[in-house]
Amino acid sequence: MEYGNKLVSFPYIDTVDRPKEKQALGQKVAKLAENGQVIGAGAGSSVLVAMECLAERVKAEGLSVSVICGAYETRLTAARLGLTVVSLLEAKPDWCFDGADEVDPEGNVLKGRGGALFQEKLIISSCAKRYLLADPSKQVEKLGSRFPVPVETYPEALSLVAEKLAELGASSISVRPAAGKDGPVLTEGGNLLLDCRFAVMDPTLERNIKAIPGVIESGLFQGYNFIRL
Repeated sequence: MEYGNKLVSFPYIDTVDRPKEKQALGQKVAKLAENGQVIGAGAGSSVLVAMECLAERVKAEGLSVSVICGAYETRLTAARLGLTVVSLLEAKPDWCFDGADEVDPEGNVLKGRGGALFQEKLIISSCAKRYLLADPSKQVEKLGSRFPVPVETYPEALSLVAEKLAELGASSISVRPAAGKDGPVLTEGGNLLLDCRFAVMDPTLERNIKAIPGVIESGLFQGYNFIRL
């Protein structure tokens, strides 16, 4: 039985830009799907477009595919498109796909403008094969060139975490403000996001940030060997 109310709108989905580059990447993702697979999906506009392409193929070919979603927006999109949604408690993804805010020459990635970095990293860490949806505009010489490094932080640990981040070389640390409400951004886990600028992007920075008590996760994805589509 299905709910009869079809009046709920999803403005964030309906207003997503769908340029040819994103559509092309989405089609590549859809072609990777095989019957019976569990697929991990991250967050962001490129992921939402890819989900639409995946759903079209699943419906057209009658494939049995399940998805594990890295954000509420991704989960709602999957449900709206008629895809079967499962969790990491139930299944391990055969492969996953995600977008990026920045990609450096070594294939390291900066993510987290949408605030779902913790869930995304859980999915990515669960997969042996990880596909990255990133057009040439996301390429940078050094991570942090365009965006600060987001650090998801337990609220009561804010002062401690900020002090330790400064010791790691953060030159500026700011609590990310919300755009649609008063106060700070809260992640899907109810935590704060600290946006940090680092002059030096050390290969061990992700690990060192994660070792700070009170840090839930960072937006650095170093050494994950993404396959760039």
